[in-house]
Amino acid sequence: MDLRATRYETIGSTGIIFLSRPERRNAWTGRMHTEYRWLLAEAEADPAVRVVVVTGDPAGGAFCVGADARALDGHIAKGGYDPGTTPDIPMPGFGVHPAFDADFAYHFGLTTPVVAAVNGAAAGVGLVLACFADLRFAVPGAKLTTAHGKLALPAEYGLSWLLPRLIGLGRANDLLLTSRVVMTEEAHGMGLVNGLSDGPDVLAHTLDWIEEYLSPVARSSLAATRRQVYTDLHRDVAASVTESLDLLDDHMRTGDYAEGVRALVENRPPDFA
Repeated sequence: MDLRATRYETIGSTGIIFLSRPERRNAWTGRMHTEYRWLLAEAEADPAVRVVVVTGDPAGGAFCVGADARALDGHIAKGGYDPGTTPDIPMPGFGVHPAFDADFAYHFGLTTPVVAAVNGAAAGVGLVLACFADLRFAVPGAKLTTAHGKLALPAEYGLSWLLPRLIGLGRANDLLLTSRVVMTEEAHGMGLVNGLSDGPDVLAHTLDWIEEYLSPVARSSLAATRRQVYTDLHRDVAASVTESLDLLDDHMRTGDYAEGVRALVENRPPDFA
């Protein structure tokens, strides 16, 4: 695909998606959404990629400031919402569970962890994208807002479902009903942000965290565990326990499990496939 609103690079086993419309502060468009999904599908299919990081093009001075104002104006002209995407948009994460077959919910159907490195303002759909990532790290002093209330809109893309599960109902209502701006320091205190970087380079901070904490984990374990987490949001605890026992049986037959046990006995880091 001809990438015009994103960039992609790999560092080690991490694929990095840059939301890249710096002249518009990395504002979201249908083209950006299409490219983002295409890049996710490419990363999912690449055995060399263990983790995906999404961040804003540093030249844009933001993570993603939400939908492009020109696109917002276009909805008025068209008489309603237009996602700006085509029917042949890539479908990563679809077909796994009916509850995941929707915009942004498709993240839950991926096998590859997605981590957001929020390197500046994240508003509206930009915040939605960060929230659908598995983990979020942020630069200090950045502004976050749901934004929709100031445009006389409802909460976007399932954020009314997701935010209460991330930070609790009371805090979610605070952000959803007011659309007020919160700084990343406050968001960290709420649990919305997993960690803050020491300085402006949150991407480097995120990559270091991935290297220390995710790299030692078997790819098979990462994929199975995140699938359990998001499926469990849609089923009862007995079903979760039952499937976990089946998964234990399956995983204990793998070479990764045998290597993990050997490494534990030999008091060394495991060398997973």
